[in-house]
Amino acid sequence: MVDILHRVGIKSSVAEVYAALTTAEGLAGWWTTNTQGNGNELGGALQFRFGAGGFDMKVLDLDPGRRVLWEVVDGPEEWIGTQVVWDLDQVDDHTIVLFNHHGWKEPVEFMHHCSTKWAVFLMSLKSLIETGKGAPDPHDVKIDNWN
Repeated sequence: MVDILHRVGIKSSVAEVYAALTTAEGLAGWWTTNTQGNGNELGGALQFRFGAGGFDMKVLDLDPGRRVLWEVVDGPEEWIGTQVVWDLDQVDDHTIVLFNHHGWKEPVEFMHHCSTKWAVFLMSLKSLIETGKGAPDPHDVKIDNWN
């Protein structure tokens, strides 16, 4: 198994970042404007839709201000059964986000694409929190024919 790993510091409190990861409004502000569901309760379901398709996530773990964990239950074959983990830590005036999308069976080309897109969206999250304006799909940086 292989993982996608990223780290980003966001000048904010962990509570602000946690809210952006657990509410449909917050998620729509940085990942995709077409976001629905309940991300702030265990077992909750989230639906994310993009021009090229979408993903359904199940909320497996919530530790307010510290951790969010989703499992992919529908979407591209390579994503099914993988998990997306957001670990948060307050360091001075920054929230450090350790991102992990793990459980990929092999490092296929689509995984390389997704790694770059996760980085793009993590910067969108940072921008949303620090400036009030993110760049969610369809306003994100497009990197190739998969978007």
